[in-house]
Amino acid sequence: MSIKRQLSLTLLFSIFLTACGASSAPTTAPATKAQPQTLTVFAAASLTDAFTEIGAAFDAAHPNVTTTFNFAGSQALRTQIEEGAPADVFASASSKEMETLVTGTFVGADVSQVFLSNKLVVILPVDNPAVLEKLEDLANPGIKIVLAAEEVPVGKYARQALDLMDASFGTGYKDKVLANIVSNEDNVKQVAAKVQLGEADAGIVYMSDVVAAPELKSIEIPAELNVIAKYPIALLIKSENADLAAKFIEYVLSAEGQAVLAKWGFAPIK
Repeated sequence: MSIKRQLSLTLLFSIFLTACGASSAPTTAPATKAQPQTLTVFAAASLTDAFTEIGAAFDAAHPNVTTTFNFAGSQALRTQIEEGAPADVFASASSKEMETLVTGTFVGADVSQVFLSNKLVVILPVDNPAVLEKLEDLANPGIKIVLAAEEVPVGKYARQALDLMDASFGTGYKDKVLANIVSNEDNVKQVAAKVQLGEADAGIVYMSDVVAAPELKSIEIPAELNVIAKYPIALLIKSENADLAAKFIEYVLSAEGQAVLAKWGFAPIK
């Protein structure tokens, strides 16, 4: 065999080996990008400010996650869930609404947990045109009072507090106060808004609403006449983002989440 032919065969063999080596080399699969997720949280209106802040922090810690909120009266949110509205987490201002969803198998038994409490307070407009100074003044004739409707948790709690005041201030006190009601609202934020706009002389809301509107004046309701709201939170059975919903609830219960709630006037459960 000539040297020229031998060199040609050697070159062809080298090219063949190189091609085989290239074809057998492992390939690196392109990194898969995490799919965006949307977490839907139904929460009592009184949680608006605190949960908006918590949601922003949660999203910042979980790239590709967007937390959306539906804030309303707990009774309205419960009805929406019963009618099929998609949601992952429900945070209520009343155990009654949560228990109703457990009975309807929208929330698992023994899944919900109370994560904070809230107390009642009387709010007044900045200029306080009715010159209200104490709880007894709410029974003065001609006072314009706005409460949440009876079926709204804060409306129910307010009326329970009036029962306690009636026993303390004298029979007939509650009836006089109720006679002064000019509006029954669908949620606590609407009560606060009416007072802020000067459409009422007083309203009964949560302490968290006073923190959210520091310009308003207020009359404290002493512990023996107050009604403490306890808020349960739970993952919904039909959630399509159960793992993410569980992480959100875990964050709400964490030291960081509880610190945000405390900042907005809520109290921890002891």
